[in-house]
Amino acid sequence: MTISVCMIVKNEEKTLPVCLKSLEGIADELIVVDTGSTDATVAAAEAAGAGVFHFDWVDDFAKARNFAFSKASCDYIYSADADEELDEENRERFLELKEALGKDGFLPDIVQFYYSGQLSQRSVYNYDKEYRPKLFKRVRSFVWEGAVHEQVCLEPMVYDSGIEIMHKPHGQHADRDLAIFLHMAELELSGGERMSSRLFGMYARELYMAGSLNDLQSAREYMIRRSDEDGDGDAVEAACLVLLRTARLGKNDSEFFRYALRLMNSEKKSSELCCELGDHYHTAGDMLEACIWYMQAADVEKPSLDIRTGTERAYRGVSDCLRTLGDEEGALEWQKRLLQE
Repeated sequence: MTISVCMIVKNEEKTLPVCLKSLEGIADELIVVDTGSTDATVAAAEAAGAGVFHFDWVDDFAKARNFAFSKASCDYIYSADADEELDEENRERFLELKEALGKDGFLPDIVQFYYSGQLSQRSVYNYDKEYRPKLFKRVRSFVWEGAVHEQVCLEPMVYDSGIEIMHKPHGQHADRDLAIFLHMAELELSGGERMSSRLFGMYARELYMAGSLNDLQSAREYMIRRSDEDGDGDAVEAACLVLLRTARLGKNDSEFFRYALRLMNSEKKSSELCCELGDHYHTAGDMLEACIWYMQAADVEKPSLDIRTGTERAYRGVSDCLRTLGDEEGALEWQKRLLQE
């Protein structure tokens, strides 16, 4: 079995050579699609022997990846990003997997790899390691199954490989992602296609965790609509949390308490809500009230958008409040919890 490595890149001269080096011996074909690099990315790809193609960026990752996949010619396609790296142990595992493909009927449609290193990068993901589909059979065969009442097997055969990819970005991509999300939101507001629940959840998370006040205020109209009209309770909660943060950072107290009360009345008392209330009272100088809410964020409620609101953000808030209140011993205890994270 042969493997095409397909990538979309832009200004990745720092990470691309390392990524491609870790795939040596695995890739039978390197497909690199450049979406407008102004650095030495293309030269680095060509030096590694990649076939380089150019794609005009249209704020759509799916279209770019589909274009890259269309250039592949091998049995399997491995979808890589320039800021990913395989260490030697996982390179060997990948080579063993490649050797096993096609033997004894082992022809999975999709192979999942562990994606690791998220929390250390201050990403918008609330996990450090999870399975992601990374290796895809390029041409899928359809077969009949069942000795009687036979039917075509439509479900893909998915194999969890145990191979671990380290994600090592050299910078944050929030500005790029939020610009694309805002464009989608504006299209929806003007009667265009509705953002899927999955993408809306990602938008809310990215706004809450990485959005500037300008990003939050730009999304305000859209979030108000989703909070008022969405029938999905989780989506409504996410929209309200974004609006709550927008109001606090924008110093709009009436709107802040409108969304805080809406979340409380809906019994959506998350760690994010508690931390936002803690930050509000901390800014107002009411350290005792702030401390109560930070403690609730840490020990009572659960995170909804940002896992750190139940840990480091809450711990830091309690420690700071107790220190201001003169309880140095208590502050140190909470600081120890922070250091253990």
